[in-house]
Amino acid sequence: MTSSNATIDPTALRELLDTGNGVRVLDVRTPGEFESAHIPGAYNVPLDLLKEHRAELRAHLDDDIVLVCHSGARATQAGQSLAQAGLPHLKVLAGGMLAWRNSGAPVNEAKARWNLERQVRLVAGAIVLLAVLASTVIPGAKWVAALIGAGLTFAAVTNTCAMGMMLAKLPYNRATATCDLGTIVAQLREGAPTAPATR
Repeated sequence: MTSSNATIDPTALRELLDTGNGVRVLDVRTPGEFESAHIPGAYNVPLDLLKEHRAELRAHLDDDIVLVCHSGARATQAGQSLAQAGLPHLKVLAGGMLAWRNSGAPVNEAKARWNLERQVRLVAGAIVLLAVLASTVIPGAKWVAALIGAGLTFAAVTNTCAMGMMLAKLPYNRATATCDLGTIVAQLREGAPTAPATR
C-alpha cells in the first residue's frame, strides 16, 4: 500500500481480508454507529480519539491500514492525522460503509442506529425550521437559521463538522462497551477486535 491517502474499493478490500494479507480495518465512526453495523474484524477507533491519541496508536499500527467511516469523509480526516503521525501504509475505503453494504459484503450487525451524518441533517434541519417559524413572531430568529447555514457551508468547505463532533459525544452515539484508548490499544496488541454477533 502507498503512503498517500489513497482509496481502496470494497471488492479489493474484501479480497485482502479473505487472503489474510495482514491488513487492519480501523472504523473511525462513533461507537454507536460501529455497534450498529461494521465490517467483520474491524477495530473501532473513533475519529476524535484517533486525532487526540494518534502518536500512541501509531506505535501499535505497523500493518497496512484501511480506514472506514459512513461515506469516506471522516476516514479521510483520520488518514491525514495518521499520516502526520508517520504511518505510511494507509488507504480509505471508497464510499465507506455505504459502498461496503452495497457491494453485498458481509456486515456484523446489532441494534440499528442513525449514522452521524443523518443526525446532523436532522438537527440542522430542525433548528432552521424552528428558527424560520419563530421569525414570524420574533424577527431576529431568522439569524439562527442564517448561522446554521453558515456553519454547514463552513463544514462543507473545511470537510469538518462541529455539530457532528458535538453529537458524537451524546450517550446515544456511545456503545454499551467501552471504547477508550486502553481498550483499543489492548485489542490492537492482541489482534482481537470487538465483534458483535452477525444478524
